[in-house]
Amino acid sequence: MAFVLDAPVQDGARGQLARDADAPLARALFAIDGVHRVEVAGETIWIGKDDSHHWAALKPAIAAAIRAVLDATDQPLGVQTAQDPDTALLSAVQALLEREINPAVAAHGGHIAAERVTGAATGGTGGTVYLRMSGGCQGCAASAATLRDGVERMLRAALPQIERIVDVTDHEAGAAPYYARGEGASPVARPGLNRPLPPGTVAWQDGQVVVDPDYLAPRLGLTPESLRAGLRNGDVVGVTETGEGADAGKARVVLRSATRAWAAEIGPDGAAREVPPPRVTDEAAQAERDLAARLRTYLEALPPGEAPVTYGALARALGLWAPGSINRVTRALERTMRDDAATGHPFIAARAVSRGRDGLPGEGFFALARALSRGPAAGESDAAFHRRELSRLVQSAA
Repeated sequence: MAFVLDAPVQDGARGQLARDADAPLARALFAIDGVHRVEVAGETIWIGKDDSHHWAALKPAIAAAIRAVLDATDQPLGVQTAQDPDTALLSAVQALLEREINPAVAAHGGHIAAERVTGAATGGTGGTVYLRMSGGCQGCAASAATLRDGVERMLRAALPQIERIVDVTDHEAGAAPYYARGEGASPVARPGLNRPLPPGTVAWQDGQVVVDPDYLAPRLGLTPESLRAGLRNGDVVGVTETGEGADAGKARVVLRSATRAWAAEIGPDGAAREVPPPRVTDEAAQAERDLAARLRTYLEALPPGEAPVTYGALARALGLWAPGSINRVTRALERTMRDDAATGHPFIAARAVSRGRDGLPGEGFFALARALSRGPAAGESDAAFHRRELSRLVQSAA
């Protein structure tokens, strides 16, 4: 079972904890009858139990032990030595996935996680990276092409010490794949739901699909300048996938702004057609809007003595426990910030903070506030800006 925090357990440390480890977290968890394995991976604590015990009884005891340790010390894993090569490479891969890759993959409800690294030498060569896909990527007929043509190429370019990349996803269990594996016709084959694009609007360039911004911007409700800015700051996200099986030879590009989505498919002959955005994209966007609304309702109702609340506590209050829940919460909080900026309201997201930043929100909160022209004033610190937003929230509710 995974217990997900709102910040790394300790300095991004990862690995299995020994039963006799001189670490407060290890002592507390192994003292619980039935716990036989503890592994830390960033902000996630994985627990393995004996077959004779049941999670219904173990889960509250484990959660209480974790909270007690984290409240008592900022060194739950004890004094850490330098990371071993496998752990160092895993940390680098995970950081790259979250910073550069998953924001685009999330446009169609997908997520890619690095589970482990093996074989990385001290000199920084020879590592095998094991990746797992979920959401719209799990069971997607184009997932192999996504991994090979996009993710793998980016990872190898940034981290040349990677020797092999292995996909360990159970694709047969995928419930909502982006490109279905079945025999149904693709959007290109459905008359009345697509139209040819003007020549030169969409083209291949260095292995990537390139769309003319002057054509695309109005379809996303933007100007070409705001489209370029949105692509830089994450307000506009996109994904390109290559079809397999019945869709072999085709490519699809989907882009989404805060309010609109646009998609096109490119056939084997290079001809491009505008097609309806895949339904899973709309469903993912709606799910994010729904979560943002739930977050807003919860944060607005927080009594003064209980605000701010940590990202982890916020996820748990909304019933989100699975790995990746903190990322879902932060994306939904960013949606509330865009909504608040558009209406001139103080950021309700200011009431959510990171456990590891001395009571401040994560860095993304301040970066997005600045991108929305609502960040700290000249000479104002992040902490002072945060206090000002909290004060404005109290005044607006009075």
